[in-house]
Amino acid sequence: MSMQTQAKTIYLCGPIMDASTDESKTWRQRAKERLAGRFILLDPMRRDFRDREIDSANEIVEFDLQDIRNADILLVNYNKPSIGTSMEVFYAAHSQGKFVIAFSPYTYQDMSPWMVKYCTKILSDLEAAIQYIDRHF
Repeated sequence: MSMQTQAKTIYLCGPIMDASTDESKTWRQRAKERLAGRFILLDPMRRDFRDREIDSANEIVEFDLQDIRNADILLVNYNKPSIGTSMEVFYAAHSQGKFVIAFSPYTYQDMSPWMVKYCTKILSDLEAAIQYIDRHF
């Protein structure tokens, strides 16, 4: 693959610790099904730290930061306030200059100004975000 046609890498960012396993995995699985083959997808759920969050905190954060550094784009599920998700968005956008595409059920008025500032684009749902990625990347 030439540099011009090299697949972009997408990090699947969204609540894990403060969400059920189903909430964390379902949207990521859907995104992988829709984007596979055209993009390289980095899913933090591939590393299972459930029930070991306390003694693995530094590992969790470092692995996620490495994934963000390796990604071209963040696809963010902004379906609830999440400290980890917010930190990842800030790090990706502010420190790494990454393109951040979020989807959220919130109205603009109900979104955190921090998320509005550091997400490049916020769309209404996963399907709209995937269509945006397909159209622009």
